Amino acid sequence: ANLAECVAEADLVIGAVLVPGAAAPKLVSRDMLGTMKRGAVLVDVAIDQGGCFETSHPTTHEKPTFLVDGIVHYCVANMPGAVARTSTYALNNVTLPHTLRLADAADSPGGWMDALRTDADLAAGLNVHAGKVTYQAVAEELGYAWTPVSDLLT
Repeated sequence: ANLAECVAEADLVIGAVLVPGAAAPKLVSRDMLGTMKRGAVLVDVAIDQGGCFETSHPTTHEKPTFLVDGIVHYCVANMPGAVARTSTYALNNVTLPHTLRLADAADSPGGWMDALRTDADLAAGLNVHAGKVTYQAVAEELGYAWTPVSDLLT
């Protein structure tokens, strides 16, 4: 089955599209809503990247839903904020090793750039340096020239 057929049959559609550094593509069109059961629910986890449903717009924890053509939309930006304590622990657990790597590099002659030269994950996290956009999707989205990180680390 294709996406349109699945959406037409679904009671719940969760859109969780991530294109790092870029806006999420619109995968469910307003026309597709017309094929859905009234009262069906769309949850747009990609709302922080612009949303992956054509009819999405950001909502809040205080007013989390809205209706379009009888379809319930839940598009809360920063969904982890609903479980702030748990999400903070999770974020700390995944970022601490990178933070420690950067801190350890502070005493090296090349500083943080040495850390990026030897750690591809850290290098992939660099978006802008010395006025140059080093993340291709961000450069394209904003209309700036892209400079590969490797060009700045040599």
